[in-house]
Amino acid sequence: MAVSTRVPVPRQKDDDHSRGAAEARLSFLRERTPSPLEHVGRYSFDPAVAQGNIEAFVGVAQVPIGVAGPLLVNGEHAQGEFYVPMATAEGTLVASYNRGMRLLHEAGGVTTTVVDDKMQRAPAFVFPSAREARAFGEWLRERFDDIQAAAETTTRSGRLVDIEQYSASRMLYTRFNYTTGDAAGQNLTGKATQAACRWIVANYPGIDHFFLESNFATDKKSSQVNMLRTRGKRVVAEATIPNALFESIMRSNTDLMFRARQVSNLGGFMSGVNNNGAHSANGITAIFIATGQDAANVAESSAAFVFAEVRPNGDYYYSVTIPSLIVATYGGGTGLATQRECLEMLDCYGAGKVRKFAEVVAATVLCGELSLGSAIVAEEWVDAHDLHGRNRP
Repeated sequence: MAVSTRVPVPRQKDDDHSRGAAEARLSFLRERTPSPLEHVGRYSFDPAVAQGNIEAFVGVAQVPIGVAGPLLVNGEHAQGEFYVPMATAEGTLVASYNRGMRLLHEAGGVTTTVVDDKMQRAPAFVFPSAREARAFGEWLRERFDDIQAAAETTTRSGRLVDIEQYSASRMLYTRFNYTTGDAAGQNLTGKATQAACRWIVANYPGIDHFFLESNFATDKKSSQVNMLRTRGKRVVAEATIPNALFESIMRSNTDLMFRARQVSNLGGFMSGVNNNGAHSANGITAIFIATGQDAANVAESSAAFVFAEVRPNGDYYYSVTIPSLIVATYGGGTGLATQRECLEMLDCYGAGKVRKFAEVVAATVLCGELSLGSAIVAEEWVDAHDLHGRNRP
């Protein structure tokens, strides 16, 4: 088989984030692919602002944005009503979250609490034997202040909080835990931990080798360690809903909702899921795309612990704990034109807003869980998709 000559996508060394560079690539693709790329090449912002966010820029993916709300939040950082932008191509999704927001609004709103905040980088250190690895762990604890100082030379907003240790064979796995301000922090923690590790290697003899990331931070992969220990923001959203509201708005009732929750818990346990809820990934993904979050972080952020109980008076207490919600209101894709506007809708763009945004996301998730759960109980789920969604004729 003859090997064809590779023809790379064109780029301009001096100014690759310009309309001219984008047009050159579009022309190149029109000649070599079946698509006219009519819509991909239409956009409203200067490509220069996307430098640092994208390479080989040709245009945009236009995902429909809907709005659900008002969402009533009783948080420590998010307080009042919010209209939530959601980018999705899944019919019924926005309507379902909106229905849940109506239910919770009439019930008095969603109470939200950020209970922890940390982002990791997880280097591993290799030694000749387990005893050398153990001795190194003792030294790490003794020299934490020096390691912290080395790490924080690289960042203005990041703070090294502690270093977890996990030993196996002749290796010591560590998790460097940081707070990262309003940034999601994966890059921040990588740079800071690299500086810390260089200081460690320079000051501790006997390390065979170290790897800056051992896969113990489980970047963009859900894991039990992060669900227990937290990655990003750990947020609890909770509410108590009277039975009368379930009957009037959701055509359900609290006893039936709780029975369905018990069945769902067992089904999740049997299948081995990392989430005993219904569909937290739906709302989180839609908000992430609308607001410029790293969409791949949904793999971690959608993990959730759902708990429910029927109170003696028939009220339904329901909570969602999101242990690994990775969000930002500054940096990354948050400053792009459309994404910034969506964050500004929530008054969550820029410095000092990340915990507020985390509470809005968690409150939205809770509304979606109750809405879908009610639709399943009331046997309206399939009919809703037939009427509004992709199943429509």
